[in-house]
Amino acid sequence: MSTPTYLLVDGENIDATLGMSVLGRRPEPEERPRWDRVLSFCDDLSDASAGGQGDDTIALFFLNATSGHMPMGFVQALMAMDYRPLPLAGSGDPEEKVVDIGIQRTLEAIALRVEAGQGAQVLLGSHDGDYIPQVGRLLDAGARVGVLCFREFLNSQLAILEARGLAIHDLETDVRAFTSPLPRIRIIPLDEFDPVTFI
Repeated sequence: MSTPTYLLVDGENIDATLGMSVLGRRPEPEERPRWDRVLSFCDDLSDASAGGQGDDTIALFFLNATSGHMPMGFVQALMAMDYRPLPLAGSGDPEEKVVDIGIQRTLEAIALRVEAGQGAQVLLGSHDGDYIPQVGRLLDAGARVGVLCFREFLNSQLAILEARGLAIHDLETDVRAFTSPLPRIRIIPLDEFDPVTFI
């Protein structure tokens, strides 16, 4: 039986980090991640872990629809790329993190399957520390777990889980989700340093 690969995207978190921390302003459409590239990266990881026989990634894109409105153009674009948009609506409490709660519940449901003997590879698109307990539980149960993020903005407590097997994939350098270079200042491992990109 093949091991499923799940991609859970916290789109609000990725967009907010890109805008506030990387660009310092609201991203233009062409500056946002190419979600088709993200999914292709996950499919490639699935194939690599399954010896070239991986199934298509189950891609879930979580959206906050508490306002009662959905960005239909974006939702349709996600569906065309084989994502499953999950527009969640909360009670209206502005403090309620509906996307975080939805992702936490999904990670817990996957953990139950893994604990019951089913394998899984889980890839989480977020920088948020709210998922630490669920990610730790998945790792303890033997799931392969990765985070897709801007490494320098990943929650430090989540980053600590790398020592327990969490794989960290940088959205720009590893996933190649962007069409043009981002204005980031980040630590560059010497073996990845290519001076040609800076001269």
